Amino acid sequence: MFSMTPLFADRSMGGAQKQLRKIALHLAQQGHQVEVFCTRRDPDALEPFHWHPNAVVRPVLRFKQPFPEPYDTPVYHIANAIADVIEACQRADAFYSHDGGLIFPFVYTHTRSVVSLRSVLFSETLQSGFLFNADALIVPSVHAANVWLATAGQFYPELAERIHVIPNGLDFSVYHPQADADTLKARLGLPNGRYLLYPHRPEDGKGIRQSIAVLDQLVNEHGQRDLHLLVPQWIDTALAPHVRAYYDGLLTDIDARGLREHVIFHPWIRDEDMPAYFRLGAVTLVLGNYVETFGNTPYESLACGTPAVVANVAAYRGALPAAYTCDYGDLDAAAARVLRFLNEGDAQAEDTQRWLHAHYQQADMVQRYEQLILEPSRLPAMTHAYQTPQAYRWSPWCYVTPQGQIYHDFLGRMIDHPLLVAAMSRGVLSADHPLVPAARAEGLLVPAHLHLMSVD
Repeated sequence: MFSMTPLFADRSMGGAQKQLRKIALHLAQQGHQVEVFCTRRDPDALEPFHWHPNAVVRPVLRFKQPFPEPYDTPVYHIANAIADVIEACQRADAFYSHDGGLIFPFVYTHTRSVVSLRSVLFSETLQSGFLFNADALIVPSVHAANVWLATAGQFYPELAERIHVIPNGLDFSVYHPQADADTLKARLGLPNGRYLLYPHRPEDGKGIRQSIAVLDQLVNEHGQRDLHLLVPQWIDTALAPHVRAYYDGLLTDIDARGLREHVIFHPWIRDEDMPAYFRLGAVTLVLGNYVETFGNTPYESLACGTPAVVANVAAYRGALPAAYTCDYGDLDAAAARVLRFLNEGDAQAEDTQRWLHAHYQQADMVQRYEQLILEPSRLPAMTHAYQTPQAYRWSPWCYVTPQGQIYHDFLGRMIDHPLLVAAMSRGVLSADHPLVPAARAEGLLVPAHLHLMSVD
């Protein structure tokens, strides 16, 4: 197995790494020998360790840390990483690359190989997608699948046959409404009151500024003086000066709004404490425009019985019940939803629990990964082919609101283009329509002949 991101024995840098650990543990528990190669990091990811007696993690790869741009490293580190993974593949029955990152398909072409792409943003993941030539491609949502089908799929007709959607799964024996939050509250030294959760890394795309603005409305306009916003300090804070500077900028905004006593920064939460953390919250906020390919946070929060208010973007669009979503940037609507949950509770909590248990079982997820990774057959390399489009359709990363605006996931904002919306009333435009060249250039339209998936 390969992970560009550093891995740890007791915590994860993000949701993708949580899923990798679940997959590795499942395979190890089935009696398979699992070897995970990941990026080393000084001082906390240097030595090999075991997640299970059959699952060893080797932090030996010398990609750049901290994130981003891992390939901004001396050329011999890249060569050594390639050699290490090739040698591992030569003694393995199967190779699995988690979250892309390894952009060289020749590394795995002689071994049963499965790649999972869990981002549609980072440069090394994008390169992995366009250079993909493994036996199977796993993505965690229909939205992610359609992004790849509408882009790389223009040049690889066989991609549609190799792509598999496996949603992230939850262990409902861990994530449940009975999780005990009192011990964690005491350990964090939290004051009494009610808590809004921002369980994300600190960046604008994850919605920290929108969360502060919603807190401002609730405290200063709606009189919710007992509310506190909990914000974890990112695991890289001590290593990355730009992260520390970002926190300083947030404090300036917080002070300007008179919210210093209502925003609590606390240490990064360990994986095993996340259920208790969600139970601490009255509402979880997921208000950013970050293009998630799945996004664990609202699902985990809802599983623990804590309602979430989620911007209706990317993989969340059409996947979450409407009671928990609002348009990105509509802070009044977000604040109103939070206030309703604070005052009335979550009226559909029981229905939501049934829905989660029906669609997001961890056991189903890891079994499907196991089947694909251990499938003995090999497929021939995909062939390149390109078909000149005769017509265009809406891009899967765009949607038209009831008000006639176009929301563009990758631009992260609404676009006013009434002429295009009117012209697209039938869902397609001929390639020779005068609006097509500019709309295609802006990513609003993709070739209509591409077969995309529908959200159930």
